[in-house]
Amino acid sequence: MQVSSQQLKAFLLDKKILNKAQLEKAEEKSAKSEKNLEEVLLSEKIVPEKKLIQLKAYILGIPFVDLRKTDISPEVLRIIPEPIARENNIVAISRSGNNLEVAMLDPTDLQTIDFIRKKTGLKIRPRLTSPESIKAVLQKYQQSLEAEFGEIIKVESQKPDLTEEKDKDLKKIAEELPIIKIVDTLIKHAILQRASDIHIEPAENEVVVRYRIDGILRDAMILPSRIHLGIVARIKVLSNLKLDEHRLPQDGRFKIQAEGQKISFRISVLPTFYGEKIVMRLLIEGGKKFTLEGLGFWGENLEKIHRAIKKPYGMILATGPTGCGKTTTLYTILEMLNQPGVNICTVEDPIEYQVPRVNQTQVKPQIGLTFASGLRALLRQDPNIIMVGEIRDNETADLAINAALTGHLVLSTLHTNSAAGAFPRLLEMNVEPFLIASTVNVVMAQRLTRKLCPEVREKYNLTKAQIEELKKDIDMDGLLEVLKREKVVAPSVKWEAIDFYKPKPSKDCPDGYKDRVGIREALEVSDAIKEMIMKRANSDEIEAQARKEGMLTMLEDGFAKAIQGLTTLEEILRVTRE
Repeated sequence: MQVSSQQLKAFLLDKKILNKAQLEKAEEKSAKSEKNLEEVLLSEKIVPEKKLIQLKAYILGIPFVDLRKTDISPEVLRIIPEPIARENNIVAISRSGNNLEVAMLDPTDLQTIDFIRKKTGLKIRPRLTSPESIKAVLQKYQQSLEAEFGEIIKVESQKPDLTEEKDKDLKKIAEELPIIKIVDTLIKHAILQRASDIHIEPAENEVVVRYRIDGILRDAMILPSRIHLGIVARIKVLSNLKLDEHRLPQDGRFKIQAEGQKISFRISVLPTFYGEKIVMRLLIEGGKKFTLEGLGFWGENLEKIHRAIKKPYGMILATGPTGCGKTTTLYTILEMLNQPGVNICTVEDPIEYQVPRVNQTQVKPQIGLTFASGLRALLRQDPNIIMVGEIRDNETADLAINAALTGHLVLSTLHTNSAAGAFPRLLEMNVEPFLIASTVNVVMAQRLTRKLCPEVREKYNLTKAQIEELKKDIDMDGLLEVLKREKVVAPSVKWEAIDFYKPKPSKDCPDGYKDRVGIREALEVSDAIKEMIMKRANSDEIEAQARKEGMLTMLEDGFAKAIQGLTTLEEILRVTRE
């Protein structure tokens, strides 16, 4: 149960913390503002925060602890991982047998208590503490992570430096418990923080570990440089890579079972000036199934994709920079097309997700298995639907176009900044204009933006100054007309009256964002656009025609999603200006 205002008032008077006049004045301020009595007492500094929390603890019958005066062992602190501690404002403070004492800001939060109980398998005994106390302990987590490595690093530092001349010893070092524990811990923390990538970057005197979370790289850990070769060796052993090769890039994979799910790791090793840099991409196997709507398609964009996938032949292209979700979009379409009556074959680099009943081939250029040779081979496999991971050269483009021309539905990706940019790109690969016009059904372009945490987002309106600033780069009047046409906003509304949203950090969303959502544009090849392709029109001309035909650009789609509260204007402008 929570402490009610009546209980709080009674105890404040009973303990003579406030007199009647002071309490009445505080209640008047509470009535005039949107704050409750407790918030007024704190914001006006009428009652010290620590005293007020102690009083609440007394009312609830739950002990109060000042964590700044509590010595917490690293082993106990690590029982609740840092991401969970930060998100839920809860830390482990002591353990006795099967009992775990935890300090919380809200000890009546039974949902969090039950979650920690299931996570740890221990009986939870809650204690009340202050925000400053929690903050102080959370700062110790970095030290705790270092402490987790401390003894390991100390032992490793007593060993001689590893050199390339000692490659024969690397396999032995990779199988030593300290190195295994370091790598396992880095992976464990990445999974808990929902990281999509782990970067292990050697510098002159240290190794920087960074996690990419919701598209943003964040520092996670600094390790001493002398253990770098051991970490690299351990990851190479897991990925079945060559331990004695330090001069050439290498790619590998491995899988683990963690947090009740299978996680596949795609490994890239790159030689740099200070040693080999490793990037590990985390892919959850058998994770949640995506839908086009869930990926951010709506309205006419969604209809265009549905029309394209109903056609028995032709090309569907996804464009955008690396890491914008092109492959995920194509996999989602493959899932929709994956029926017993069709044969689906793919040639990919790499195979990111394994799809049941889909025949997937991994490109291996070192043995001559390229996109072109793989595509040529799978055309003899009687396919109905083909996915080519990327069209990057003339030979692959010609084969894909001819496959689409001869009765196959072909899905692929291109690296272009916009949907309209796909056509000049194919022309640059010396594909004949009439072949492009005859085969391409639809082109999608996309970016990924961080998604607002819906429970705590804050509403606001643009000021005149902000609108004028946006007008320097954007046709705001034209954009508003598009949003009215698409029924995103009311017909008579002005920019100043449109609600937008900004992030508000919370225990569930530390920076106000969680997950990502796509902003997209879909260009359907109409008769008019076919004629323009035949005349080798540039991307600006093709895009202008597509917009006349009702295409929403990524920026327009982004503004619509910002108004819907899915993301922020800052995110839209960040990804569309990259």
